[in-house]
Amino acid sequence: MFSGLNNFIKFILPKRLFYRALIIVAAPTIILQIIITIVFYDSVWIKANKNITRSLVAQLKTIEEVYQNDKKNLDFFTDSYKNNFNFEIGINKDDFPQYSGERKFSPMDRSLRRELKSIFGNNNYWFNTSKFKNAVEIKIRSGDEVIEFLVPKEMVSTSSVRLFVLWTTLPSLVLIIIALIFLKNQTKPLVKLAKAAERFGKGDYVNDFRASGSQEIRKAAFEFDRMAKRINRHLNQRAEMLSGISHDLRTPLTRLKLQLAMLKQKEVSEKMSKDINEMEKMLNDYLQFAKTQAQENTTKINLNKIMHSIVGKLNNKNIFFFNNKDLIELKGRPIALTRSFENIISNGLTYGKKVNINIQKGNKRVLIIFEDDGPGIPEDQYKNVFKPFFRLDKSRSLNQSGVGLGLAIVEDIINSHGGNIQLGKSKFNGLQVKISLPF
Repeated sequence: MFSGLNNFIKFILPKRLFYRALIIVAAPTIILQIIITIVFYDSVWIKANKNITRSLVAQLKTIEEVYQNDKKNLDFFTDSYKNNFNFEIGINKDDFPQYSGERKFSPMDRSLRRELKSIFGNNNYWFNTSKFKNAVEIKIRSGDEVIEFLVPKEMVSTSSVRLFVLWTTLPSLVLIIIALIFLKNQTKPLVKLAKAAERFGKGDYVNDFRASGSQEIRKAAFEFDRMAKRINRHLNQRAEMLSGISHDLRTPLTRLKLQLAMLKQKEVSEKMSKDINEMEKMLNDYLQFAKTQAQENTTKINLNKIMHSIVGKLNNKNIFFFNNKDLIELKGRPIALTRSFENIISNGLTYGKKVNINIQKGNKRVLIIFEDDGPGIPEDQYKNVFKPFFRLDKSRSLNQSGVGLGLAIVEDIINSHGGNIQLGKSKFNGLQVKISLPF
C-alpha cells in the first residue's frame, strides 16, 4: 500500500530540481496563506458581516414599526434617517416585485437574506445588491404599502476583507517571485554542469566551462573539470604512443620491403611480403582506433550531405542511397561520423555485392539503416563483433584485413554522439546495421 502511494507521489511530483525546490519554497507560503484566509473568513469576516447585517435589519424593522405607529411625521422621519444614517426612504403603494434580485453565490446576499427572512418572513422582503455600486436596494412589504430603502453597502458588508486578501496575496506573490529568481540562479550552474558532462560524454572537448554557483556546486564543477582534463591527457598520450609506435615500425618494415624486393627467391619473397603488408594494415587499424578519440570540434552537420559525399567518394554503382529529401541536421564530429559510415559501407561491399542506405527522420532522432546481401553474421555473435580485436572465424569477418577493430570503432563513435547501433538480418538475407542518432 505504502509502496504504491510512494510511487504515485513520485509520478506526480516534478522531475526537475528547479520545480522541486520551488514547491519546497512556495508550498508552505501558499498553505499558510490559505489557512489564514480560511480562519479569518470563518471566524472574523463572516461573524462581523453577520452582526452588521443583523443590526441593519433591526433598524429596518424599527423604522417600519415607528412608521406604522406614527404616519403623520413621515417627512421628519425620513429626513432624520437620511441626515443621520445616510438612508434613502420611500413609501409607495406599487406592486411588490415577484422576482428576487439576489445573487445565489454571494456571501453578502446570503447573509442579508437570512436576516430579512427571520425578521420579516417569506415573501415580505426584496433586495438587490448589484444594481448600485455603493448602495443596496431593499423593499419591505408593510400592509398594503411598500417601504423602499437605499442603504450604503458598508452597512451590509465590511470592506476590510478585500484589503486583507490583497495584503496576504500580494506579499506572497512578491516573495514567490523573489524565490524564483534566486532558485533560477542556484540551479543554473547545475544545468551548465549537466550540459558540460553531456558534451564531454559525447566526445566533445569542453574547454569553455567555468565553475559557478554555491560552494558545493563549484567543488563538483572543479572536480569534473579536473577529471575531464585527466581523461583528455590520457587519450592524447595513447594516441601519441600509438602514433610513435607506428612511425617506429614503418621504418623497419620499409627496409624489409626493399630487401625482399632484392631477393631472388620469389616464392619466399611473396609470402614474406604478404606478412609485411598484413602488419602494415594492422598498424593502420591501430591508428584508426586511436583517431576515434582525436580532438575534433563538434559542429552542426547535414547528414544528407555527408552520406552523398561518402557515396561519391566510394564511386560504386552498387551503393543505393534512398534520400527522403528531409533536411536532417545534427550536432556531431563530421570526420568521425564519416569514418564510421565508410567502415560499414566498405564492409558491406567487401562481403556482398550491393549496399542499401536508408535515412528515416523520427521524433528528435534519426535512423540510418545499412543493408547488404552478404553472408551476414550469426545472431549469437552480434555482441562479440563490437569487442576490440575480435574476429569471426566463419564465412564472414568484418576485419579480414585487420585486427578486429572495425565495428569497435563504429560503436565507439556512435555512442560518443549519444546514439546506439544494432545488428540484424537484412531483407537481402545479409547484415543489417541500424544506427540511431539524436538531433
